[in-house]
Amino acid sequence: MNNPPSTPQPTSNKSGILAPVFFPATGIIGLMVILTLLAGDAATEMFAQAQAWVTHGFGWVYMLAVSGFLLFCLFLAFSRHGEIRLGPNHSKPDYSFMSWFAMLFSAGIGIGLLFFGVAEPLTHYLAPPDADPRTIEAAREAMQITFFHWGINAWAIYAVVGLSLAYFSFRHGLPLTIRSALYPLIGERIHGPLGHFVDVLAVIGTLFGVATSLGFGVAQVNAGLNHLFDVPVSTPVQVGLIAIITTFATISVVSGLDAGIKRLSEINMALAILLLVFVIVLGPTILFFNSFVQNLGLYAETLVTRSFRLDAYSGDQSWLASWTLFYWGWWISWSPFVGIFIARISRGRTVREFILGVLLVPTAFTFIWMTAFGNGALSFEMAGAVPSIADAVKDNLPLGLFSFLEHLPMANIVSFMAIILIITFFVTSSDSGSLVIDTITSGGHLHPPVWQRIFWAVTEGLVAAVLMVGGGLGALQTATIITALPFTFVIIFACIGLMRGLKMEAAKLRGAAVTPDVHITGQGAGWKQRLGVLLSHPAENDVVSYIKETVCPALVKVAAEIQNTDCKAKVQLIKGRAEIRILHDGEMDFRYAVLPRGLYRPDFAYLSTDIEEQAEDKRFFRAEVHLLEGSQHYDVFGYSEDQLIHDVLNQYDKHMHFLNLVR
Repeated sequence: MNNPPSTPQPTSNKSGILAPVFFPATGIIGLMVILTLLAGDAATEMFAQAQAWVTHGFGWVYMLAVSGFLLFCLFLAFSRHGEIRLGPNHSKPDYSFMSWFAMLFSAGIGIGLLFFGVAEPLTHYLAPPDADPRTIEAAREAMQITFFHWGINAWAIYAVVGLSLAYFSFRHGLPLTIRSALYPLIGERIHGPLGHFVDVLAVIGTLFGVATSLGFGVAQVNAGLNHLFDVPVSTPVQVGLIAIITTFATISVVSGLDAGIKRLSEINMALAILLLVFVIVLGPTILFFNSFVQNLGLYAETLVTRSFRLDAYSGDQSWLASWTLFYWGWWISWSPFVGIFIARISRGRTVREFILGVLLVPTAFTFIWMTAFGNGALSFEMAGAVPSIADAVKDNLPLGLFSFLEHLPMANIVSFMAIILIITFFVTSSDSGSLVIDTITSGGHLHPPVWQRIFWAVTEGLVAAVLMVGGGLGALQTATIITALPFTFVIIFACIGLMRGLKMEAAKLRGAAVTPDVHITGQGAGWKQRLGVLLSHPAENDVVSYIKETVCPALVKVAAEIQNTDCKAKVQLIKGRAEIRILHDGEMDFRYAVLPRGLYRPDFAYLSTDIEEQAEDKRFFRAEVHLLEGSQHYDVFGYSEDQLIHDVLNQYDKHMHFLNLVR
């Protein structure tokens, strides 16, 4: 069985471009854009036929895959693998929970909620698949379907991709690209043509998925400007809006993750919550709470049935293709983008934290949003409010949000705020997508060149504009479904690879538990020496000197003996850290490192009455042992060479036992 290497492999040249991914992806995207322009009026019919072919022949693949991803996530979250940390054992989350959720929300669902929050329930109310239109049953079914399309099935797709990437990148040092999830299956071939092919698929799927969202966003901005300022609804206006907003997205992506995307995401989140609270408080408040509870019950009741529904007996899959299969294709095409993005911001979280956070928190917020806007619009419509929100949605889908806000106080002000919110979501979707595509096409580098980010931000806007000209939102939907099909199989193989990686880690833990500890013996190993070490609080210089003068020579002796047995071993002393690596060709290497780590002294150690002396002397350092999976949380400062060698052999014995378990 293949095992992840201990260090990342070189994947790109000095310019930051991984040529076997960048140029094929750019060429295929360019070819699709040119063909759309050349097809002219025939493009709409061409896209319709392609969508019918995919949904009729492969709809069952989407339905089974998405349901399988959800079951896989739930299994991992509640299994023994849930305690594994996405990074070394000692790592902590890079972002606070609120910042993490804000970026997750903005990248994954922002534009979609604003576009479909009113439009989807009203559309199903007018044309429900299993009820009479404009009835109470139709309203109930409309919310049931909306919850299903925006529920945990969608976030399970993001979760499996993001979890695979975060695990192999932060836990095993592989590049943060889709190919890394396949390492347990194909080994070093992820750095060859097969890995390049997988990343090309990820780039194409991500770009068309983001372009679809940009198309929805710009159509709704155009509808809002028409509603407020009589700006005409037309393709030229929408192309102009794409150009303007893409410019802002380019500026944001140049600013980077922390300066641009994080701040915009937090602004998005604040504005979205403000708009949501406004609708709940000044809309039908009691109805909101009652319908939210009932919607949850309907969702739980029909989740399994709808997860496997394909209308096989009726033979008419037109509704399914336009809604459920489109959504699944949209989520899958977005999964490289959202997966890499949430992996990048999730370093340090446990597998259980990651899965439950990604599945439940955004889903809960989405359900609250859909209830507030969807049930609110349905209540106005069923009460006979004038002008009719349903008629507005029927004539112009993007107008649904603004038609609904007309029935609330301060309609014009709130509608203008909604336009600003759509634009900021537009910008964060575009710049996040650009950053992710840039990461893939540079071989997993977390800080690729600025010019490359600009190139992909502009390309996303260009593709969205061309598809809008060539076939409108229908063309964007079709492109999404088609590009998602091959990537579905990539995600399935990624799940298999992740499961193998987690099983290997479990085997390693079993090996550590089964192998008896080797008692540390040797000269000066008395209990008084051990107690003295436990109660000591050495300074940084003392620990660094100890690592250089005692730890490093001990590791050199072990390496020399290893070399005599025809195995490969190397010792490094870098920035106060001593490390030995024993190399196992084709299997997981062994790493034993000792690092200085600063801590605050416990209260009982402050014996001095001099306050200034206490302040200067309250930190001490440990010589902490690290293995491949991170810190082992014990200190070896004060060990003799002989004791250190025994400790290295103790850990190596456990490593060899682990290798025997997985062979």
